[in-house]
Amino acid sequence: MFRDRIDAGIQLANKLLPFKDKNVVVLAIPRGGLPIGAIVAKALQAPLDVALSKKIGHPFNKEYAIGAVSLENSILNDVSGIHKSYIAEETTRIREKLKKRHQQYYKNREPEDLKDKIVIIIDDGIATGNTINVTAKLVSVQKPKKIIVAIPVAPRSAVKSLENSSSIDQVICLQTPYDFRAVGQFYEFFNQVSDEEAIQLLEEYNLT
Repeated sequence: MFRDRIDAGIQLANKLLPFKDKNVVVLAIPRGGLPIGAIVAKALQAPLDVALSKKIGHPFNKEYAIGAVSLENSILNDVSGIHKSYIAEETTRIREKLKKRHQQYYKNREPEDLKDKIVIIIDDGIATGNTINVTAKLVSVQKPKKIIVAIPVAPRSAVKSLENSSSIDQVICLQTPYDFRAVGQFYEFFNQVSDEEAIQLLEEYNLT
């Protein structure tokens, strides 16, 4: 159990200290991953950036990721039986959202170059691993040296799924509880992080 994202971030940062001064970029998944990512990046003295991608949900189960879209690339998993027009429409719709988010998050700067870097993807926890898996695939297109997924909590099945991914080199997870139902279950305080709060965290970090 974590008190809040700050507590989780401190514990995760301690676990990741061997990567300090190792040409690392910390890539937080908005929005809940940013409070944790900022703490980790500060501890590792590394740049902090965001993973601006969104999953494409299955037409009959939006929570199940059949792929993911970034502004530059897209990745599809098993899409058998799913009409191409649905994927095209979802890709267009998601990219419009990502364009707005990109304008919000990158007002005065450019995204970090990930080529040949050790990229640590951070979130506040995962349930299935589908979204972070496809995010890692999108990151891999940029040819980083290594991709590490670091999260405070996830079910063991999700960790195994990530460990089996060809795009992920290492998974670091602090807790893999047996009775996992939702990420917020393992935080005493698990408030929603707004876009405004996430952007402020990113801007403040990059000003220091």
